[in-house]
Amino acid sequence: MTASEPRTCLACGKKLNGRIDKKFCDDYCRNNYNNQQKAKGSHSSYVRNINNTLMKNRRILESLLPETEETAKANKDKLMRLGFQFRYLTHTYQTKTGKTYFYCYDYGYLPLDNDWFLIVKRKEE
Repeated sequence: MTASEPRTCLACGKKLNGRIDKKFCDDYCRNNYNNQQKAKGSHSSYVRNINNTLMKNRRILESLLPETEETAKANKDKLMRLGFQFRYLTHTYQTKTGKTYFYCYDYGYLPLDNDWFLIVKRKEE
């Protein structure tokens, strides 16, 4: 684009005034354009839904672990009533004794006997 060509907003097409590298006429157009670009991705809704589920799982675990405690226990029925989905997790951690903790970001759980779970928060390194 040369200096003599009029610059237009990428979202609405209005003539742009101001800085030479300006791409949008206002924040609304910038946000609208960027949201449309994100929505074009073929897997974006799939990935967004998985991330939303992971964050919901994390919030549930966080809500069950008091700030003053290092661990808490909850049964499977309670977790499921809150909407926890066990098939979604970010990673696992296996202890030297062979126990496997399942994590949703920094909150995790260890399956215990009789559908009970020990809830933990990953310690800062």
